[in-house]
Amino acid sequence: MEIKNLVRSTLNLFHLDLTKNLEYDRLTKAVLKRVIKRNSNCIDVGCHKGEILDLMIKFAPEGFHYAIEPIPDFFEYLKNNYAHHAEVFPYALADKTGTTTFNYVKNAPAYSGIKQRKYDTTAPEIEKIEVEMQTLDNIIREDTHIDFIKIDVEGGEFGVLKGGLEVIKRDKPVIIFEYGLGASDYYGTLPANMYEFVVNDLGLHISLLKSFLNNDLSLSLKEFEECYKSNKEYYFIAYPGAESSF
Repeated sequence: MEIKNLVRSTLNLFHLDLTKNLEYDRLTKAVLKRVIKRNSNCIDVGCHKGEILDLMIKFAPEGFHYAIEPIPDFFEYLKNNYAHHAEVFPYALADKTGTTTFNYVKNAPAYSGIKQRKYDTTAPEIEKIEVEMQTLDNIIREDTHIDFIKIDVEGGEFGVLKGGLEVIKRDKPVIIFEYGLGASDYYGTLPANMYEFVVNDLGLHISLLKSFLNNDLSLSLKEFEECYKSNKEYYFIAYPGAESSF
């Protein structure tokens, strides 16, 4: 695993985007470096093994951070290794509370989620586990101003945003989120629903990560829908202001 991470870091350093995910890793790091201040408070939803949480802690060492990860083994790892840097929760975030069946893809954990989805792996080994569902609005303290959120929950991103309506409207954080065919469509959401919620209800604008970093204009609904339908882009950034002012 250490060799794999070293290779990934080297490719990112030299902007060698051999895959779309490597490009998104590099762009995400660049966004965090730009928008996060030393005292920013951040949330990592779908924290997994803490790769993005590490960057949050690096760029905001004086901030207060939340790590959300429902897979038991990963939750225990995060709790044991990040307790001094973040508050760690074992929840699957959504727009309602309760318990739910969660599909843990044991041979490809990054694909795990509430709904079964299309898997880019041969013979996915799925274990169905019961996890607690919670909302962002329920777990974020009212006295904590949130500056940045990363959401990667394999298709359930819209539910996470709806469950954080009050926090996001209150604080207007920068949000990096995944939204694409093969995952989001299994949750029955349409790109128009996502776009209109983010823009009209949350009061944010949506861009591609590279467009944000280049200070380009935000996406229109038509452009966002085209990204979704073509599946050429599936990582986006939501932020206050018609274009990047960071």
